[in-house]
Amino acid sequence: MTGPERIAKRLARAGLCSRRDAERWIAAGRVAVDGKVLDTPAFTVTDKSRIEVDGKPLPDADRPRLWRYHKPPGELVTARDPQGRPTIFDSLPKSLPRVVTVGRLDFMSEGLLLLTNDGSLARRLELPANGWIRRYRARVHGVVDEARLAGLAKGITIDGVRYGAIEAKLERQQRTNAWLDIALGEGKNREVRRVLAHLDLPVMRLIRVAFGPFYLGELERGDVGEVPAQALDNLLGLKPSPRKQGWAKPRAKKRRH
Repeated sequence: MTGPERIAKRLARAGLCSRRDAERWIAAGRVAVDGKVLDTPAFTVTDKSRIEVDGKPLPDADRPRLWRYHKPPGELVTARDPQGRPTIFDSLPKSLPRVVTVGRLDFMSEGLLLLTNDGSLARRLELPANGWIRRYRARVHGVVDEARLAGLAKGITIDGVRYGAIEAKLERQQRTNAWLDIALGEGKNREVRRVLAHLDLPVMRLIRVAFGPFYLGELERGDVGEVPAQALDNLLGLKPSPRKQGWAKPRAKKRRH
């Protein structure tokens, strides 16, 4: 059972379309509630409402679900690209329902991307109030000044943009290349790349290994794994801290590059 909600949200939860598409369907006269064709999306429905699209009953809304996806480099996190570049939706299994992403990764970044069939859940998981840490491994070109790296913990302003505290540690230096471990709370657009470039450490490879309590673990590149329903229910009900409720945390093993 759910409480009253806007019709566009209800259509989206049923997996038929996005909220924006739902508004277009309503404007086109394709949606009826209790026998009345709607002409505005400003309409609230309940579990007792009889909803039809193109004369067919609306299917039951699926429960909120969450998946981990190991995004490869060279995929856009968008539904369509005018330039014809590949997107994650070209690669995702056709068996998945309509999903939206929790946050983004840029075109050449790789690693953990969360997907959900529920837009409200996506927005909830993205909230800074969760205090969830995004963790990355970055391969950079240059010789690392560890003092400057440690200074990022105080935050930094670049070209008028303020970036919050970033925990950055040198994992190892290999001649003129290095691997860094990065942890940050907010995750502005291209934040890791911009901050490291400011330190004269251009990023050659960027891998997100964790998003809050969810880890990339041993998920292979291009693979999708659903978060078990019980784990998701616990998360939604208790809002556990990342330290207490890590899911799919990687086993301790030697890293390979």
